[in-house]
Amino acid sequence: MAPFWSRERLQALIQQGLGDLPLLVVSNREPWIHRHSNGGISAERPASGLVSALEPFAEASGGTWIAHGSGDADRCSVDACDGVAVPPGQPRYRLRRVWLSEAEQEGYYTHLANRALWPLCHVAFVPPHFEEAHWRMYRQVNARFADAVLQEAAGEAALVFLQDYHLALVPRLLRQANPKLLLVQFWHVPWPNRELLRTFPQADALIHGLLGNDLIGFQIPAHARNFLDAADRLVEARVDPDDDQVHQNGHRTHVGAYPISIDFQQWSTVAASDAVTAAMQSWQEQIGVHDPALLGVGMERLDYTKGLTQRLLAVERLLERHPEWHGRFCFVQLLATSRTEIAEYRQLRQELEQITARVNDRWADGGWCPLQLRVEQRELEERLALQRLGRFCVVSSLHDGMNLVAKEFVAARCDGDGVLILSRFAGCALELGGALQVHPYCVEQIAEAMARALSLDPADRRLRMAQMRRQVADHNVFRWGASILADSLRLRDQMQLHPASLQG
Repeated sequence: MAPFWSRERLQALIQQGLGDLPLLVVSNREPWIHRHSNGGISAERPASGLVSALEPFAEASGGTWIAHGSGDADRCSVDACDGVAVPPGQPRYRLRRVWLSEAEQEGYYTHLANRALWPLCHVAFVPPHFEEAHWRMYRQVNARFADAVLQEAAGEAALVFLQDYHLALVPRLLRQANPKLLLVQFWHVPWPNRELLRTFPQADALIHGLLGNDLIGFQIPAHARNFLDAADRLVEARVDPDDDQVHQNGHRTHVGAYPISIDFQQWSTVAASDAVTAAMQSWQEQIGVHDPALLGVGMERLDYTKGLTQRLLAVERLLERHPEWHGRFCFVQLLATSRTEIAEYRQLRQELEQITARVNDRWADGGWCPLQLRVEQRELEERLALQRLGRFCVVSSLHDGMNLVAKEFVAARCDGDGVLILSRFAGCALELGGALQVHPYCVEQIAEAMARALSLDPADRRLRMAQMRRQVADHNVFRWGASILADSLRLRDQMQLHPASLQG
């Protein structure tokens, strides 16, 4: 049996493995945000799987995290070098902020990242928007991030851990300016197949940028293979598929799969707390559910990649096919608002509200409301309480790199009960064999999975959940971090011992 990975064990590996090598974490999103509040300034830690995954690296190394300063009091909280020690009160690393103008934020983040790369990577049949002006802004902002990294490294060696699709051009810029840097990037979203990628006018520049890395990590092997195929066919490079390497211009880039996860122990402990138990009672009163055995839940960001339309239509189909649950079954969909400045997201919300209204107009009776759509922010304990309360949770992403909500639901079920209905196109479907897997575009399949979840034998439910809980507990976020770090340090050692062996 593989040893259990904890935060402490990962941080010991970081400290021992890095030694005197500085660590620079780079992401668009910052781990701490300063805001004006009640005449003063408050520091907030955003609810983010990315922050939870990366903060152990920054804390253990005492390193620097470089990110876009987005809070309205961020500028008031930094020193002359745009840095601030965090976490507040118990500083363990430094946050270096990059300042972006409104035009830069709109062109680089809103448009190129989230209206071009996001739909392209998720194959959600929402047309990507490609404009040359947005690409120029993306290049400009990537250069800004690269400059910040170079300033922090000051010409010396460092491990630079880059994140996601916002910063695809940074590695090449860093490689050219400071060859001493060990460059590692994790691509959190899917990497599309070659034919889809070719629709992006700057696909070759995107690949060139990423090939500046020494190591690129993807969520699942299929995404890594897609990248290798793109590098082989769309740019001048030599791909070694047996060793998962790309050779270009005398440099070798290693490509691998590293399925990200959560802090299972933390989620499970909080889910078992008295605060969550109280929140469960509160939820029952709010949604009018008298029998939680007939409650289904969904919980994620408002996003067109999550299969939300098909999910709500499946509730309607369930009610059509199973009149025995009229007056009893309820489905609660909790959504956090997201990217409200993008028209496609506003249109999606309107569509979901229209479906909800139609379903309830057709089926609601007296105090029974079969479909509840709640677009609102809730605290962690309240979200965990809703996950614990439901007989089943639906995660029906049309396409997803991993989808941590599915793993969070499994961790939340400290009672060992509950059913996960999971899209076969979510990355975590490769790990969570105990779920009822569905085709996310097939309303009939989702409805039938809901019906099966409501009537599944208790022993079968518990067997499935136990299997998934073991998987998520064993393959937690700290194992993910240790795997990437171990491979990164191996590359560093190879470069130090045999620098010529890494030449193409």
